[in-house]
Amino acid sequence: MVIITQLIYLKEGQENLFDEFECIAIPIIKKYNGRLLLRVRPSESAFIESSTDHPYEIHLVEFDSQQDFDNFKQDDERKSFLHLKEQSIRSSILIQGTKL
Repeated sequence: MVIITQLIYLKEGQENLFDEFECIAIPIIKKYNGRLLLRVRPSESAFIESSTDHPYEIHLVEFDSQQDFDNFKQDDERKSFLHLKEQSIRSSILIQGTKL
């Protein structure tokens, strides 16, 4: 089992473009034995302490295997819409781990 946590930071004013990409990418996760466990858009009041920018969204996703995750990243349909991701996301941090 592979667990992915992603912190997503958007370019200002690109929320709709980001949502358009997510509407395409999220359903594809299931195609590769993946599950979106959490999609959180935290409010400013949700942060107790911070020494970095606050992410726009936080995703927690699990895949049955590393190969499933790799196949998801190479999906042709998803790749054809990556321009939406590139236009809307300023940066992201991807943390990969395993379930203990």
